[in-house]
Amino acid sequence: MSRQVSYRWRLRKAMADADMFTSTALVGPLAERGITLSASQVHRLVTGTPERLNLAVLAALCDILQVSPANLITVDAADAAAAAVAGTGTGTGNPVSGLAPPRPRRVTLEP
Repeated sequence: MSRQVSYRWRLRKAMADADMFTSTALVGPLAERGITLSASQVHRLVTGTPERLNLAVLAALCDILQVSPANLITVDAADAAAAAVAGTGTGTGNPVSGLAPPRPRRVTLEP
């Protein structure tokens, strides 16, 4: 039986718990730890869910926020058949939970 594994990125919650409410507040502390990221890169890290993450960045975030990696990343795993029966999918026929349905394409109208 196959297993369905997903994860949730909880950096924004960890930042709020540490009274940090803007992504730019991380730029300086990351630079002090040798991680040079632009403000836009840090913003994407805070607001999005990274598919790849450098372990040095993860370690620096844990040090800055005084948390463990388990506080930043939560893992959900279930048997694929049980997940389909339980309705943990997105409801769009997409078996991977947490993914949004595809966005519609923009139409150009001509006279």
